[in-house]
Amino acid sequence: MTSTPTLATTHDALLLDLDGTVYEGGRPIAGVLEVLTATSLPMQFVTNNASRAPHKVAEQLQGIGYNATADDVMTSAQAAIELAAAHVPAGSAVLVLGTDSFKDLARAAGYAVVDSADDKPAAVFQGHNPNTGWAQLSEAALAIANGALYLASNLDTTLPMERGRYVGNGSMVAAVVSATGVEPISAGKPLPPMFFSAAAKLNSTSPLAVGDRLDTDIAGGVAANMDTYMVISGVSGHFDTLFAPPAHRPKYLGATMAGLTQPVSSVTPGPQGGFLAHRDGAAVVVSGDGSIASGEHAAANLLLTAAEVVWATNDDTNPNAITEIRASSDAAQAALDQWR
Repeated sequence: MTSTPTLATTHDALLLDLDGTVYEGGRPIAGVLEVLTATSLPMQFVTNNASRAPHKVAEQLQGIGYNATADDVMTSAQAAIELAAAHVPAGSAVLVLGTDSFKDLARAAGYAVVDSADDKPAAVFQGHNPNTGWAQLSEAALAIANGALYLASNLDTTLPMERGRYVGNGSMVAAVVSATGVEPISAGKPLPPMFFSAAAKLNSTSPLAVGDRLDTDIAGGVAANMDTYMVISGVSGHFDTLFAPPAHRPKYLGATMAGLTQPVSSVTPGPQGGFLAHRDGAAVVVSGDGSIASGEHAAANLLLTAAEVVWATNDDTNPNAITEIRASSDAAQAALDQWR
């Protein structure tokens, strides 16, 4: 007897985001560890958070019960140093706005790390550091105005934490951009190199990129021509996902990481969970009894159902795009009320 295909059995590796996908502010998301263990797939944790060294990320994962090592982690700081090699000769002075671990990576790559624009750095590297303030941002702006190359580890505007969404590296980058008019080269997601590097480390030919954020995790996986799975547990919500541009749309999606071990058909856009959808002018109308699931899972089933209709219609240029969603049954309305 042939078993039903699941995402775990139809891919040979998982490329996993961390913040908002595996944990929030270091607190594990319920059920994730059990699902990851059940898949038995090799994994790389691919994170845009550049504030910690890979071994520190691995220690945090060990603290929530996953047997990870530094080799299992790919950070945007590592990606930034790899990218810098193509633009900044080894031995150059660089000003690093970031944590000590980012500075250590720069030194290990042969760069001389300085703290002042007066040292005439050849480049400014900027990664997330909660201690970055006005003085450091100003030194970066001065160096860039004097001709230093500007390279950012990532451009995430927010960072999911236990209390909510904190200011991310992209928001601090925006301050420097506002002061200088110079846009940085970005190393992290949604650019594909991190995904290529992570897959290569696992010798993977059919990886699944997993994340919670459309414009980084999913867009990066799409850009790398990899299958993507979106969990509605972090930054991007149901409405954002439904009306996402084609380059940000996941191939699969679900309420939680449990979707990795469920039949592929149950996490693929199309009628799910007893719901139906059809187009009515500029709206998609959802109906049905939603009898298969409740709560967050019913909300995800409704999203999968509506997404098939919206994504078949909406593209980057269609002037007759669907712009709203309506429910025509009590069950569909109850699921829609769960959306964010």
